Amino acid sequence: MNYKLEDFKKQIHGKRAAVIGVGISNVPLIRWLNTLGVNVTAFDRLEPDDPSIMKTKSDFDNEGIKIEWSLGRDYLDPLMKERFEYVFKTPKMRYSTPELMAARNNGSILTTEMELFMNLCPAKIFAVTGSDGKTTTTTLVSELLKASGYKVYIGGNIGTPLLDRVEQIDSTDMVVLELSSFQLLDSVTSADCAVVTNVTPNHLDFHKDYNEYIDAKTNIFKYQSPTGRLIINAACDITYKMKEQRRGSVSFFALDESVAKRSGASGPVSYAYLDTEGFLTVENSSGKIRLVNERDIMIPGRHNVENYLAAALAVEGYVSKDSFVKVATEFKGVAHRIEFIRELDGVRFYNSSIDTSPNRTINTMNALASRGQKGVLICGGADKKCDYTGLGDAILQVCDRIIVYGTNAGFIKQILDKESNGRPYQFIEIEGGDEVYEFPESRDIVVDKYVEAIAKARELAREGEIIIMSSVGTSYDHFRHFEHRGDMFRELVNGLN
Repeated sequence: MNYKLEDFKKQIHGKRAAVIGVGISNVPLIRWLNTLGVNVTAFDRLEPDDPSIMKTKSDFDNEGIKIEWSLGRDYLDPLMKERFEYVFKTPKMRYSTPELMAARNNGSILTTEMELFMNLCPAKIFAVTGSDGKTTTTTLVSELLKASGYKVYIGGNIGTPLLDRVEQIDSTDMVVLELSSFQLLDSVTSADCAVVTNVTPNHLDFHKDYNEYIDAKTNIFKYQSPTGRLIINAACDITYKMKEQRRGSVSFFALDESVAKRSGASGPVSYAYLDTEGFLTVENSSGKIRLVNERDIMIPGRHNVENYLAAALAVEGYVSKDSFVKVATEFKGVAHRIEFIRELDGVRFYNSSIDTSPNRTINTMNALASRGQKGVLICGGADKKCDYTGLGDAILQVCDRIIVYGTNAGFIKQILDKESNGRPYQFIEIEGGDEVYEFPESRDIVVDKYVEAIAKARELAREGEIIIMSSVGTSYDHFRHFEHRGDMFRELVNGLN
């Protein structure tokens, strides 16, 4: 029996709870709290006539879920005037928000859906964060554990919200989470096994500064017990320094063996690296294990080799070599990450909507260049105040025809001009405004823009080439999230004839 969960259910029954943000994770949270006899008030800045709010209200009514609502510009005001025993904030809201501080001063327990889940979960939790590679690494850890016979739950930024499924999870199961800096900001709960893939400037449109972004990442391991495990990228100076803050054991990965071992860490330490013959190798006090040669890994790119090295350390002691080899040689990749869609008229289409920063697109272009690919790039999204250095050169290794639809078009053009070094390229901008797919009145405009971009790409692509959508920015200029954008792109491509 999960005694922590049973105690929580008794404690929260009949209490008032505020749930801020009626989104992907909080809708299941509201449903779950309702089953526990909690009096829920849902808060959202969207207006009552917003299509997504209207649909959620209708769904709740049909399910017999009765809750209070606080919507619109002043939606947080009740937190200043009324008492809620629990307040579940949305990840992108700071605890320093005046209304949340008022709620805390009035006796509210402030938490999030994810932090509560991590506290109540009876299973071992593997969690992955980082600026790049966290989704693939999270998925690899999950696939490796599944291949070894474990029942695995995957959640956080990917998969499905898990709090409403916590009663199904057994202590012998495994939970794998992808955690963003938003989810980790102000968190005081850490994972049993924490992986930090790397840290580069990202989400600086939200965080106060780069240091706050870095500090948020460290919360994934900062509150571990002495039995906790930390896996960090030894090739990234920022993550390498995180070893000084660990409370449990630490392991290091890097493509180069000497870099992986540069730590000189004391005590039991594991390392993962590529040996001189290209084999992914894990080394610890018991010796070395050669897992698989990098050329036999199904998904392309050196960055994915790094993801496998990180995953190998995370599952060390849980997964056999045979299971590792099976996954490495058969796993075709994660949706929206250099995802092959189809081949049409000799041209292969790929969806990499996950590329929400310049660095992600650089990794994608490098992976494609390593396979000798050439073709047309469809890109564009919202800027996150990122560094674009290296993007132009990376793109032009693969694509000399670039089609852009997104508010960061100017940044992309600027870096292409700067780094082209005389290489010719064709730049086509699909003009756009503030149209948003979520709103019915402008949905057709967004679709038409992508139809135009795909049609132009087909016109420019030659037989034997590729067309890849790699966004270089977030989806928030026109879509709800990158999956939404990638799903629409895939649907449009599959509809071509």
